Amino acid sequence: PRRIPQDGGSRCFAVCTVQQQLGVGGAAAHAAEEGREVWHVRLIDDSTFEVVDTHTLRPAESAVSVLCCNLRIADSTGSVRAFVVGTAVVNADEAEPTTGRLLVLCVTDGRLQLLGEAVTKGGAYSLAELRGRVVAGINNRIELYSWEEASGQAGSQGGKLRLEHSHHGHILALFVEARGDFIVVGDMMKSVSLHVFNPATNQIEDLARDYNSNWLTAIEILDDDTYLAAESACNLFAVRKHADAATDEERQRLEVCAEFHLGEFVNRIQRGSLTMQLTDADTPPLPTWLFGTVNGVIGVIATLPEELFSFLLRLQLSIAKAVPPIGGLQHSVWRSFHNDRKTAEASNFIDGDLIESFLELRRPVQDEICVQLKVGHEELCKRIDELTRLH
Repeated sequence: PRRIPQDGGSRCFAVCTVQQQLGVGGAAAHAAEEGREVWHVRLIDDSTFEVVDTHTLRPAESAVSVLCCNLRIADSTGSVRAFVVGTAVVNADEAEPTTGRLLVLCVTDGRLQLLGEAVTKGGAYSLAELRGRVVAGINNRIELYSWEEASGQAGSQGGKLRLEHSHHGHILALFVEARGDFIVVGDMMKSVSLHVFNPATNQIEDLARDYNSNWLTAIEILDDDTYLAAESACNLFAVRKHADAATDEERQRLEVCAEFHLGEFVNRIQRGSLTMQLTDADTPPLPTWLFGTVNGVIGVIATLPEELFSFLLRLQLSIAKAVPPIGGLQHSVWRSFHNDRKTAEASNFIDGDLIESFLELRRPVQDEICVQLKVGHEELCKRIDELTRLH
């Protein structure tokens, strides 16, 4: 399995899988060559996890992205619920794919039905929904597609994806996220950029970008103004747009507002949680995001109120001073953002693992930290225990 979205309406997953064919007796004709990879989109029941249907891609075609969304029908108020699969045709003599497809698949009576497709001039590495349209990161471009019903088939589900606009200026647009009319793009080398869709012109316009050179491995939108990214040196960082900046130059720059060395290669960040948060009526739950790494680690990132963040930052400093560093490596050095281009102290991140290690310290050390923070031992343990329930 390589990609997986869920459709709550049809109670199923669409899982993009790759199968290595060995060319032995009984192998399918299109996979008879030994060692050939065959890609499938498999429909899996989300209760029984049984495969109920399969759509096989063409030879040399790989599924590189998939999205579950509502496609708004052009010049209509209706929509189509579908899986959109982005593919790339991989040829050994090409540095990057020069062709691919966008497939629109819907679930009908428990079966996958191909409603339409669009040929792309490159691999569709990432997909996002933008007000009933599809935004696709295709090689060095961001392309916007809308859904049109097939001529003479009003009310039916058949149709096609129509290219509305193509935005250039990237090296390799690997990650695309959308929120409202805003589009956040993660480039392989040019870091994070912010764009906006203009409904009046049906075009994507530039707003701001991070001018640092970061090789991104994942991005996510935290809120309207803040965007989280992971890069190839196992660091996390967040950038923020200057909505109230006085000059055009400041408004066109995304400011780095948080940096942290995670020590894990993150390849996916997704809004979600591992547990159900039990909070008081007056206390809203903390927004959380999940990240996954190539080593199989699943982690949680939460945005904290300023008061709680300040308290945990003081606690983090106290624990780091009280606990001898392993191998002489100071906590502040280990968590500092560092790659081939720069090194910077960690900022605006709290190390949850270090905070939770307080509960494992000897009681005299715990009491000493409580005195430094001017907080009772029982209260501090309770606050840390509440944070552990996030995972």
